[in-house]
Amino acid sequence: MRILIILLSIIFCHNSASAQSKISLGLQLEPPNLDPTSGAAAAIDEVVYGNIFEGLVKIDQNGNIKPGLALYWEISSDRRSYVFHLAEGVTFHDGTLFHANDVKYSFNRARAVNSTNAKKYIFAPITNIDVFDALTVMISLDNARTDFLFNIGLGDAVIVSEKTASENAFNPVGTGPFMFKDWVRGDRISLVRNDNYWGDAPRLERVDFKIITDPLSAYTAMKAGDIDAFPNYPAPENLFLFNNDPSYEVIVGLTAGETILGTNNKKAPFDNILVRKAMAHAINRQELIDGAMFGNAAPIGSHFAPDHPDYIDLTGIFPHDLDKARAFLKEAGLEKGFTASLKLPPPIYARRTGELIAHQLGKIGIDVEIENMEWAQWIDQVLRNKNFDLTIVSHVEPVDINIYANPNYYFGYDNEDFQNIIKEIDDSGDATETSSLYKLAQRKIADDAVNGYLFQLGKYGVWKRGVKGMWKNYPIRSNDLSAVYIEGADE
Repeated sequence: MRILIILLSIIFCHNSASAQSKISLGLQLEPPNLDPTSGAAAAIDEVVYGNIFEGLVKIDQNGNIKPGLALYWEISSDRRSYVFHLAEGVTFHDGTLFHANDVKYSFNRARAVNSTNAKKYIFAPITNIDVFDALTVMISLDNARTDFLFNIGLGDAVIVSEKTASENAFNPVGTGPFMFKDWVRGDRISLVRNDNYWGDAPRLERVDFKIITDPLSAYTAMKAGDIDAFPNYPAPENLFLFNNDPSYEVIVGLTAGETILGTNNKKAPFDNILVRKAMAHAINRQELIDGAMFGNAAPIGSHFAPDHPDYIDLTGIFPHDLDKARAFLKEAGLEKGFTASLKLPPPIYARRTGELIAHQLGKIGIDVEIENMEWAQWIDQVLRNKNFDLTIVSHVEPVDINIYANPNYYFGYDNEDFQNIIKEIDDSGDATETSSLYKLAQRKIADDAVNGYLFQLGKYGVWKRGVKGMWKNYPIRSNDLSAVYIEGADE
């Protein structure tokens, strides 16, 4: 009898540990596909970056550049050539051996004329890619670029196999610690451990990303134990309910997401800087942060993250002042106000902030008509076709102020002086000079009131207390699970 009890205990403990090595994570936005080299949606990287796909280098949760598929690299004295020494014995999930030619293929594919890569510009400085042998590749640039290593650490620059690249959108094959298992649309995306992983073996056997779009459902799913963690919890208003529960941890950090009142600079009356300045003075950032984000966000005065070393605080350029706002409208010949549409994507931060913005602009006579949209509608009408007056969205890509140099981008800012600043940044190989130029760029778009600069989106992580290794911040959009484990699961 005693032997039977011992055997049953062993079986139970084994099954318990096995169950604990699986984790379910909440994901608010379902990605449109799973190929980070062809889609702009941040939700793609939240699933695949560091899990399925890897780059030559990787960005950690503090924004630092770490070795990835390249174990180390050498930089020429003029900083225009990088020789990368690759890890040996790496295979793609289909068993294909990783080779330096895969680096050449991936980067040439990303910078090709017909490339659909959302960050195609980060490959533009590349002039040549030389494969020396299976584990050594040299990338040459037109000029020294201070941000080159960081840029190739983004999800847009992961290394793919020519054999499977065309299928990565719905059957992703990478070199990472987890392999794609299946995708049940509207429900979950499942990954399983890659037992042939070349690096440190992940401790989790399986990961299920559960699609939970509704903030209330996120709360009930966490409380019911249906999910173990919500890395980017969508309901900051009820974080206190987890703070008071010893079974959970609540970690508040920052994302790279500048939340803006996107403005169509090519459409009247928003093509008039006086109107944009009027709106800037009408915005009460603290009211937005308190009302929409429940105090969990940082105010911004330009399109730049407060935790970046080159950030400057420009929130004082247009302080909340309704009298000044009305005076600018009067100067623009719009003393009686006007009507504008505000097209809002699905995230709760956009919907809540939109309601408050409509109220604030209403105080100076701008009658805002809110139109809530699904992501597909928003991408089609706002991002692609520029059919909008105003919108609210968080730009989550790191150090993306260069989007203002593209006159065809959705908010339509076309300014030669700013474009020259970005060109100087691109051509600069000096960190001190680059820092000064980034500050100049911030001030230029702030002075021009291109958009309404609202707040830096916070990251609110909620997970069961035994879950370890989750990211506090989102310097890039990633739920890298390579070092995540559940305390006691494999002891």
